[in-house]
Amino acid sequence: MPLIRPTRRGFLAGSLATGALLGIPAQAQGLAPTPTMRGGANNYRPGAPIVERIGGGGFRMTGSVRRAGDGAPLAGRRIQIWAHTTEGHERDQRSHGATLTDADGRFVMDMPQIVPAFGQPHGHLAYDAGEDAAFGGGEFETVFLRPVMASASQSTLDVEFVLVPV
Repeated sequence: MPLIRPTRRGFLAGSLATGALLGIPAQAQGLAPTPTMRGGANNYRPGAPIVERIGGGGFRMTGSVRRAGDGAPLAGRRIQIWAHTTEGHERDQRSHGATLTDADGRFVMDMPQIVPAFGQPHGHLAYDAGEDAAFGGGEFETVFLRPVMASASQSTLDVEFVLVPV
């Protein structure tokens, strides 16, 4: 059986394809950015305060924030959350709050139970580059999400922001 020796060109092409020379983990290479969802910015309130929870709690919104391409977690990113809940409408100031991601790019917000608005139980979340700039961030594009829940009886919702640099 003949011995096949890789060429320099083949090695370089293979290394770039897997991201090995760039230090990008193969499983995260090419992670696509999260697109802004239609209706995601409805009732957005710039400057919503950073809070430990919204209202009395009972529902848990969780998620992650990562960088497009290599999937690196993004710590210290400001995420605003709001929804139509048992305690208020999504346009009410008391139904809005913001949180910062931890060292692993994760966030958690306790809030009142989400209830259907316009026939659908859904939440709103935003990464606003302009708002985040005040916290040392802002180098990624703004993304608004409006995830719809499978059922109004769900007590958790997990979302993922994959941000692309500006």
